[in-house]
Amino acid sequence: QVRLVESGGGLVQPGGSLRLSCVVSGNILSAYAMAWHRQAPGKERELVAQITRSNSTYYIPSVKGRFAISRNNDKNTLYLQMDSLKVEDTAVYYCRFNQLTAGYWGQGTEVTVSS
Repeated sequence: QVRLVESGGGLVQPGGSLRLSCVVSGNILSAYAMAWHRQAPGKERELVAQITRSNSTYYIPSVKGRFAISRNNDKNTLYLQMDSLKVEDTAVYYCRFNQLTAGYWGQGTEVTVSS
């Protein structure tokens, strides 16, 4: 069983920055990919960014150039650096750990972008 604990969410003004962290209770390299998803009020959960074991990254168009996904293997931690935040980035952000036969979610961290 893998446990994921996210942190770093909060209230920020438009144009501001936040860095989310996701600490993995197991070996982060046992995942073939890790990702950040988000769910805004009244909307379905969506993929935001993904990083594979080989460090290939993917971003949805609305965050490309503003968000950066990375990980520290020594600290078993996944990050999401979010810059130039917009009101429409407001959501609960979830960490996702993908293995070939199982996937795990964190509990989420709330991000609110508002003036």
